[in-house]
Amino acid sequence: MNYTQTLDWIHSFKANGRRPSLERMRYLLTLLDNPQDTFPAIHVVGTNGKGSTTSFLQHILTASGYHTGTFTSPFITRFNERIAIDGKAINDQALVAVAKVIRPIVDSPDFQHKVGRVTEFELVTTLMFYYFANMANVDIAVIEAGIGGTYDSTNVFKALAVICPSISFDHQETLGNTLTEIASHKAEVLKTGVPFIFGKMAEPVEQVFKEKAKQTHSPIYALGHDFSIVSNGRAFDFKSPKDNLSSIQLKMLGKHQQSNASLAAMTALLLQPSFSAISLKTIREGLEQTIWAGRCEWLGPNLMLDGAHNEDSIAKLVDLLKTEFADKTIHILFAGLRRKPLAHLLEELADFDVAVTTFDFYQAQALEDYPASYTKVSHYKDWLSQVNDNPEDLFVVTGSLYFISEVRNHLLQA
Repeated sequence: MNYTQTLDWIHSFKANGRRPSLERMRYLLTLLDNPQDTFPAIHVVGTNGKGSTTSFLQHILTASGYHTGTFTSPFITRFNERIAIDGKAINDQALVAVAKVIRPIVDSPDFQHKVGRVTEFELVTTLMFYYFANMANVDIAVIEAGIGGTYDSTNVFKALAVICPSISFDHQETLGNTLTEIASHKAEVLKTGVPFIFGKMAEPVEQVFKEKAKQTHSPIYALGHDFSIVSNGRAFDFKSPKDNLSSIQLKMLGKHQQSNASLAAMTALLLQPSFSAISLKTIREGLEQTIWAGRCEWLGPNLMLDGAHNEDSIAKLVDLLKTEFADKTIHILFAGLRRKPLAHLLEELADFDVAVTTFDFYQAQALEDYPASYTKVSHYKDWLSQVNDNPEDLFVVTGSLYFISEVRNHLLQA
């Protein structure tokens, strides 16, 4: 198999309505000698902020000298970036090599007869575990869950710590229609004695987390209770019983990113006894170096990309724009997936000049299906053509991360 054939093979396992199975996942990993149990790892769950928090923590660990793996989704530029070491995506040759190990097992009639055909996410998760354990030899990994936690394919290892940046409405068809139901799914990754670090939550969600932590005898570290941040505009102070940091200046804008950064800092301090190279210096260095593609990302002096694709992330984007750019005329281009409550998301952006478009993805909302009240742009390139002609205005591309990926790739190749 070459690289293209490998990707085609991976993508041939799209779930298409098939449900994930931890029984199948565990059986597959057993056949591979349980690579997930051979290296220490952090588990990141939640609705929004998983990728940013993962990146913050990876940068801290890398700055501390540790060979750090990350597993994230979806990808923004290339598939390979989902599996990365120290922020660098797995190379094509390594991905092919890992796939050649896994393919004979999952393609075998005996395997499929016993546990069924794997889903794509199960396969990619297995590729990651095997690569980190047997080829990359990571010192530590930061592993982002897919959807939920209870039945998520990543829920097959005991983490050093579990982090949850936020709980909000998304994937209700899988996780439930209330925040407490969603929170219960996320919290199911917590194993006995594992520390649980989480952001500011609605009181019912916090109660779910506390009850689960009580069951697993897990110490909890809640932002706003057990550690805190004091925002000073674009800088913030981090305060905890273990240590403090002042005037941290992030490249990633928004109070939500300060919260995500504080979760990574708190986790790093908890890891310090076992990873002694972590220091206040490397925590600051890691946080202040972090960028995350497609999240509050600048691709020009007046052009921002942000993959705000649900109610909570849209609310955080609106707060950022109103707080940091109140003096600007703001233009927004939005495109989303048809399974999302797009009319409601667009209403949240009503204070700005909003246009809608579509993009090349099978689940993308068709242009004609958007409410008639919004300006409809046949192609995002047409909208982007006005950016350079209006340098005093701010232009924001938002919506589905698949849309952000397409626009970002175009801009980087232009």
